Amino acid sequence: MITLSVPARLPARRYLAGAIVAAWVLGHALLAGRDTLALGGAELTPLHEGVNEAWDTVDDNRNSNPFFLYFVNYIRLILDESVKFVQALISQPSFGRPVPVLGWLGVVALAAAVTYIFGNIRVALLTVAGFVSFGLLGLWAESMDTLALTLTAVAYSLAVGIPLGVWAGLSGRFNRFVTPVLDFMQTMPTFVYLAPLTLFFLIGPASATIATMIYAIPPAIRITAHAVREVSPVTLEASSSLGATSAQSLRHVRLPLARRTIVVGVNQTIMAALSMATIAALIDAPGLGKTVLKALQTLDIGAAFNAGLAIVIMAVVLDRATTAASHRVETQRRTGRLRSAFFRRVEVAVALGIAAVLGYLSYTYVWAAEFPAGANIGSYVRRAADAASVWVQDSLSGFTDALKNVITYGLLNPFESLLAGSPWWLVFAVAVGMAALVGGTRAAIIAAAGLAALIGLGLWQDSMVTLAATLVATILVMALGVATGVWIGRSDRADAVLRPVLDAGQTMPAFVYLVPILGLFGPTRFTAIIAAVVFAAPVAIKLVAEGIRGVPPATVEAARSAGSSSWQLITKVQLPMARGAVALAANQGLIYVLSMVVVGGLVGAGALGYDVVAGFSQHQLRGKGLAAGLAIVVLGIVLDRVTRAAQARTNRLGVIKED
Repeated sequence: MITLSVPARLPARRYLAGAIVAAWVLGHALLAGRDTLALGGAELTPLHEGVNEAWDTVDDNRNSNPFFLYFVNYIRLILDESVKFVQALISQPSFGRPVPVLGWLGVVALAAAVTYIFGNIRVALLTVAGFVSFGLLGLWAESMDTLALTLTAVAYSLAVGIPLGVWAGLSGRFNRFVTPVLDFMQTMPTFVYLAPLTLFFLIGPASATIATMIYAIPPAIRITAHAVREVSPVTLEASSSLGATSAQSLRHVRLPLARRTIVVGVNQTIMAALSMATIAALIDAPGLGKTVLKALQTLDIGAAFNAGLAIVIMAVVLDRATTAASHRVETQRRTGRLRSAFFRRVEVAVALGIAAVLGYLSYTYVWAAEFPAGANIGSYVRRAADAASVWVQDSLSGFTDALKNVITYGLLNPFESLLAGSPWWLVFAVAVGMAALVGGTRAAIIAAAGLAALIGLGLWQDSMVTLAATLVATILVMALGVATGVWIGRSDRADAVLRPVLDAGQTMPAFVYLVPILGLFGPTRFTAIIAAVVFAAPVAIKLVAEGIRGVPPATVEAARSAGSSSWQLITKVQLPMARGAVALAANQGLIYVLSMVVVGGLVGAGALGYDVVAGFSQHQLRGKGLAAGLAIVVLGIVLDRVTRAAQARTNRLGVIKED
């Protein structure tokens, strides 16, 4: 029989944590409103003003400084022209023509041919339906602009990521070096990349492409490295015994065997790029993201829903296409070949021939180049979404208001009051003490350094408001994650039903979550919290479910034979033994929530999210916006490192005894 025992010092630490919180509440009651380091929306610190001056200096010397003249400007030119070239092919008038090189019919045909060749007929039909829907929604040009930016960023990301991934898979030293860099890139909320990039590359396609690459390269490197490392040592030994050199072994053994997993990495890179390409609308990236952003800023639910629907359709099509390609590669690897080489060549030739004919028609005739205006149903979709939003707000206002009030007054306001309304030095002491208690000395040092950085950035109170919203959303995520994750982990039927929903939730770009939540709750800080919960919940649910499934069946059976009820089995056996997965779910939930709470600055969340957005739109607030982006990075690092330290410490303190 397996039992879990906890050292006696663990309850003592719990009592000490309770004492710290009690002292905090008492201090807040006595000192609320003092030393809060509040800063008004238009107020600037000397640091912010200094950043503004430095930014102006960079702008003034952009075309004379050698670093910009011979390095940065060339990179910007190459990336801008790369995106514009793809746009000229599929979305924008070009080469003196009123239409792109390939009109809508040619693009649909080419996309269908590619997905058929690398996937199957079902994915090809899905691709046709998806691409046609862009035109039906009245968003053909915007959709192709998004696709152009995504494809350009993916091409550059794979050109960098796959070679580095192969290197990391072959070299343990390089893998150890690159892993912290990738962790940092994936920990930073996506908003943070944008402001410093515009300082160097201005707003537009170049900055958007680089921001997208920063977000999309890590999965390409990680998954490629994993694929290369996982090749069977026996197979490698056999190739070496036959006289193959290291380079030959890589080309003829490692890469062919790792091909399916590398294609999975391509899938993840594409989905990451699409997600970031929409958010990059904040720095004038072309495409659907700009339509969504404009609609959110004007609270036009119908237009936001219409564009959000197009983004979801594009995400589904790209995901299914690359997934089908991965499955085809695996099938080919197992069977040797899918069918005879002759029939395969005939298939490819027919598919490309049809695409070539339709592409020629779209190049030559206007009716095949411009999507028929009469087929536009986007106005109907917008009106239906507006009507549904009004109906939901009128019909469900009792429920939505009650939910909003419970969470706002029961969780958000108390957290915000404690964090933003207490003296900064009191919050500082409490945070460092709690970090030391749950994570040890290193966690306390990281927390102290991070909080000191927030003070130095001049955004203490805004950071505390954002932190309060992040903590509230994370509590809701973990409540939903544990409840649903346990259910999925214990029930194959629930897993079969909910797993596709969770997968779909993870493929949708972050912008899309704001649209239905905005229609349901209106533009408030609560909207950002609920959107963050919806965004982060799939990851937390999956991690908890995997932890529950990882509990040894023998242990579960032993507990049942001892007379444990389902509740006792969950609370006394499965959850304690899955505590590592639950702690990881909390860590990932925090990071995902922080990213989405900041995006929620577009719909009334305020604080750091608003500071970042305002920095893009108002010249005098650029320095403050950049400081807000750095504050978000600091919060992300502190939350990530402290929760990781707490997870490691919990694992050390849990002692497993076998009787």
